[in-house]
Amino acid sequence: METAIGLGKSRRLPSAGATGKTNPMAAPQLRPETIGFELPDEAATASLAQGLAALVRLGDVIALFGELGSGKTTFARAFINALPRPDETSEPDPPTGAPEEVPSPTFTLLQAYERAPATVWHFDLYRLERPDDVYELGFEEALAEGIVLIEWPERLGPLLPAERLELRFGFAESADARRASLIGTGAWSRRLRNLAAP
Repeated sequence: METAIGLGKSRRLPSAGATGKTNPMAAPQLRPETIGFELPDEAATASLAQGLAALVRLGDVIALFGELGSGKTTFARAFINALPRPDETSEPDPPTGAPEEVPSPTFTLLQAYERAPATVWHFDLYRLERPDDVYELGFEEALAEGIVLIEWPERLGPLLPAERLELRFGFAESADARRASLIGTGAWSRRLRNLAAP
């Protein structure tokens, strides 16, 4: 099924099983929902990020997979800037202020942004040496009190939360085009189903 929803072209993909290692003690999850998007340029990637920012909730984990240059940081920048700052919550959506500079936290591993409905904890784990090192960055606090956006989530191994939204970015035919597969588990499964509904 192809549906135009203002985020580029989307198509529902066959539902996949949970990817990566999951916590066997986790509560049973809804069946994962998978949607594919064709993103012809950076503007389409930003539009996808803005659409998902409208669905995000406190406690959400968004895991960004993909090679270097595949669109993870472009997505993260647009996603963070699509969320209002706490002092802008009465303003129209999208926020009217100038976009905040959102550098990739490659060297610091973490950058936090005060946003509504919660602080966004932006992790770039490319340089993480061991999965357990993430706890030194405040990972447990981020999961409990914020919205967690993770580049290079595969570095977490079994510590990657089972309930999450995965975005898997890949290159397409033209230099600026990308493909994105969204895989939602738990509450994200239902949200993605609604996103793709005609």
